[in-house]
Amino acid sequence: MNEQEIPAEQAETASPSVNPSPAMPIAEKKKFDYQGTLVLVAGVGALLWGLVSAVGTGWGFWEFTSGLKGVTWAFFLGIGALLFGALFGWRARKSINPAPRGRRWAGMLVALVYVGWVGTFLFSALSVPAIHDVSTDLADPPVFRTLQLRADNLDNIPGADDAQMKGLTPQQRWVMVHQKAYGDIRSVRINEPVPVVVAKAERLAKARNWTVAISLPEEGRMEATETSAFFKFKDDVVIRVRPTDTGEGSVVDMRSVSRVGVSDLGMNAKRVRSFLADLTGTVTAAR
Repeated sequence: MNEQEIPAEQAETASPSVNPSPAMPIAEKKKFDYQGTLVLVAGVGALLWGLVSAVGTGWGFWEFTSGLKGVTWAFFLGIGALLFGALFGWRARKSINPAPRGRRWAGMLVALVYVGWVGTFLFSALSVPAIHDVSTDLADPPVFRTLQLRADNLDNIPGADDAQMKGLTPQQRWVMVHQKAYGDIRSVRINEPVPVVVAKAERLAKARNWTVAISLPEEGRMEATETSAFFKFKDDVVIRVRPTDTGEGSVVDMRSVSRVGVSDLGMNAKRVRSFLADLTGTVTAAR
């Protein structure tokens, strides 16, 4: 038999069987997460925009009105980040190969922090009247003598178109609005002499990092300024202390006025309540 002539059966046995190997999975290249990046940029951008607007106002780079506009537009940008993040998340639920959630969740979290922070101020603006002058004595408010009261202090008192306050002067409207919103803010009595009370008020003001413009214990008067953290808004305070009718103890009146803006978001009322509470221990109405 010729060596080259091999039976077909032997040839089949000799030749190794070659089975086609299953196709190896090809690693898919990860796509860039455009949606998550968009939400992240919007969320972080809103926070940075708002902080820069506030801090820049405090440093004097622009007017406070421009700073407030920046904070407001940044607030809307944060709302947009939350809405788009929610939309992209809803669409990802129906996707076969959804994009990673890390960037989207991070952007939404940052946006939520900023929106929540600004939202507290918006809530305050809606819950308090648009005034910026708060006093414990409305009939005879303490007078600033060293610090200067703003010239437009009573120019924008609400209620000019209200039927119940029609024909009233701005001073009278201020009294009515003040009484309705801050009826609990009244003069307080302390069973200590006038100079002692003024000295205590000065120490308390300095402990709160207020700038004391003048303190006259014998005259029963102190004036100071508190400056806010970011915008550096300045609110002026005057403390007036007079002896009671019987000569036993003192009657304390306090007035807090914002230098700029129409509404103080309730900050002056909070300041008066807090300061008098610390000064007296227990706030009681003067008699």
